Amino acid sequence: MADARTESDLPLKPLYAANDLDGFDAPTKLGDPGKYPFTRGVYPTMYTGKPWTMRQYAGFGTAKESNERYHQLVAAGTGGLSVAFDLPTQMGYDSDEPIASGEVGKVGVAIDSIDDMRVLFQGLPLDKISTSMTINAPGSTLLLLYQLVAEEQGVSGDQLTGTIQNDVLKEYIARGTYIYPPKESLRLVADVFAYCKDEMPKWNTISISGYHMAEAGATPAQEIAFTLANAKEYVRAAQRAGLDVDDFAPRLSFFFVARTTLLEEIAKFRAARRIWARVMRDEFGAKNPKSQMLRFHTQTAGVQLTAQQPEVNLIRVALQGLGAVLGGTQSLHTNSYDEAIALPTQKAARLALRTQQVIAYETDVCKTVDPFAGSYAIEAMTDELEAAIVELMQKVEDRGGAVKAIEVGFQKNEIERSAYQVALEIDNNERTVIGVNRFTIDVEDEYDPLRVDPSIEVEQRERLAALRADRDEAAVKAALAKLQEAARGTDNVLYPMKEALKLRATGGEIAHALREVWGVYTPTEYF
Repeated sequence: MADARTESDLPLKPLYAANDLDGFDAPTKLGDPGKYPFTRGVYPTMYTGKPWTMRQYAGFGTAKESNERYHQLVAAGTGGLSVAFDLPTQMGYDSDEPIASGEVGKVGVAIDSIDDMRVLFQGLPLDKISTSMTINAPGSTLLLLYQLVAEEQGVSGDQLTGTIQNDVLKEYIARGTYIYPPKESLRLVADVFAYCKDEMPKWNTISISGYHMAEAGATPAQEIAFTLANAKEYVRAAQRAGLDVDDFAPRLSFFFVARTTLLEEIAKFRAARRIWARVMRDEFGAKNPKSQMLRFHTQTAGVQLTAQQPEVNLIRVALQGLGAVLGGTQSLHTNSYDEAIALPTQKAARLALRTQQVIAYETDVCKTVDPFAGSYAIEAMTDELEAAIVELMQKVEDRGGAVKAIEVGFQKNEIERSAYQVALEIDNNERTVIGVNRFTIDVEDEYDPLRVDPSIEVEQRERLAALRADRDEAAVKAALAKLQEAARGTDNVLYPMKEALKLRATGGEIAHALREVWGVYTPTEYF
């Protein structure tokens, strides 16, 4: 790789340190990129070797429609796929169940069985692409369907790369797509860890998410604190299941938001890496440096996008994406400018990807590692955020850990207070939102949004009816009974679950079988 130069033809070093400026008093505690405590990034060269993974989140309607969008994104240059599932799929219901009526294919793709998963990834080489799946309570089901389709392509589990969100604790805090009680949900997460260690060693077994808490109103400090508190709970659950921390921790990953407040977001990501490295080394005794690394995916802040003057969202997303990159993200999804109105159109999705490509290939931010290191403002904000995050994490610990704190409503109440404060500031014009409370226009331009055809619900019902008529019903029932037997005991449930899915059991049938054994979670209202 040729030495990088500035536009003025001056040398641009891949890494700067305090001794690059005479008399500069930058703190020495920063360390080096790729080394503990990873403040400056988890890899020594970061983007100077290659940019982050450009992973665009997409999925709507039927598997066929989503497959077409994935092919368009790959052709446009995306480096990884990220699958959005509809609400029935996320909640463990089939498309033909009464509770799913009106929601099939609306906020993501409807996946009921292996038949749908085959269509979703038709023509996409699963040994060459990295796939992220945003699915939580039934995450194990979708992971196994993906593996089964890959095996049909001749791709073994040890060749598959990607991430499954599998982060159910934040569902109790901020999002609501939980199924089982916390104890059983943690058991399922630990089973995924153990299964992937043996069967899919390159797969990231969990994406511990602060994004959804941020979308619900969490401050940057709350986003990181509550996410890392959840992560500690997952590590403890895996250890209780008999796993050594260095056997699973290298495959943990995280998912954060990037807001328009550029400086604080950069500092937030740097502080998060430093805290997690210390937690893993000092609290959990992780010896493998990969266990101490906080690797994360970032999505730009959908909650900050506006339906008013939607083209302005292009500027917001560009700034948010830049903040994620300057903060050292490993992969990035940039939202489309029209997402506050409807599902993104093909043009809007392409522009969102082009935003990342401009940052990567037309700016100089990829030519040096952690360019804001040593900035008085950034270093001070990193330290201050670290202290605020650690204080919040301790409040969670004081309540007995993340699950106990969830049960008394601590995180949810804290986030709701923050969200209310922001809403008040916007209503009182103390916080500017362009096009909403300042610089408004009288008449908005007409916009033709992408709409999901309601007939897909009928189509999905017909596909399910055909599946049930064609499969070996007795074999499916026997396989589901074996799944329930494992759920009652201590065996890993993913092995019998895979056999049932291979026999064309549906996602809803898997979830119902586990509901019968584990029950469902009913939240308590706190006042």
